[in-house]
Amino acid sequence: MTSKTIFAWPLAATLAFVAAPSMAQDSGDDMSTTTTTSGTTTDGFNRDRHFDGVYIQGAGGIGMLGKNNGTFGFDTNRDGNYNDNVNTVLGANAFSPGFANCGALTSTRGGGCSTDKTGAEYAVRIGLDKRMGDVVIGGLIEGSRNESVDRSTAYSTSPAFYRIDRKLDYAISARARLGFTPGGGALFYGTGGVSYGKIKHDFTTSNTSNAFAEDRDDKMVWGWQAGGGTEIMLSDHLSLGLEYLYSRYNDNKYSVRVSQGTAPDTNPFLLNGGGTNFRLQDKHFDTHAVRAVVGLRF
Repeated sequence: MTSKTIFAWPLAATLAFVAAPSMAQDSGDDMSTTTTTSGTTTDGFNRDRHFDGVYIQGAGGIGMLGKNNGTFGFDTNRDGNYNDNVNTVLGANAFSPGFANCGALTSTRGGGCSTDKTGAEYAVRIGLDKRMGDVVIGGLIEGSRNESVDRSTAYSTSPAFYRIDRKLDYAISARARLGFTPGGGALFYGTGGVSYGKIKHDFTTSNTSNAFAEDRDDKMVWGWQAGGGTEIMLSDHLSLGLEYLYSRYNDNKYSVRVSQGTAPDTNPFLLNGGGTNFRLQDKHFDTHAVRAVVGLRF
């Protein structure tokens, strides 16, 4: 199945579901669109109750990473400012080989690099909708996990690599939802809110002289989310949908602390105060997710 087919079928199904009553009317089959006194149409759906009340949903799909250039920031005197150069004893830039938005496999740039991983995203949530005519407002609480991995590498002249991988371990999110339903049956909505996530980092290096310690890894950080989607009712209680969700987290806590280890005093990390801290220059962790959603409404 092609990607175009995957993304097109929920929209086509939604349009067909919404259009069915009017098409039946045009054909002259009055019984197919008659609404009973209980609000149930003769097609078996109680459209007046759609998207109104409590629901639970599960979601699964693909998570893609936002743009990151892989640049590192260095704090050579540990004053909290990550805008220093790490220089050799002769004043040359020790990281002149540069940076890469991938995970190094060897100590030099030509030795291969593992690209970012696009992985699965899945979630469960509980929500409440309130319907007022054709307008639906509501909110939800969601727990999610994303298997995508962002990889970045700094290369030094020694030569050596310094690699940081990061991923969203899990997140708890609260979002509002505003949508439109054309007489029930289908819902088109936008959503947005806050998210509190745990970003896991993994540091590796080919430098065996200095000592390294990771600071404030696996910490919870705040972020926000925004997106939209469509949902159709397969019955009065079972729904199926497709949504897009963008998430951005403030990944500004994690850093790596470099100390002497067995390195000589002339080591570039030690020349400006006995040690250096470094972190990713991009302090945001961004993901894009496309999910299929299955729900049960009460």
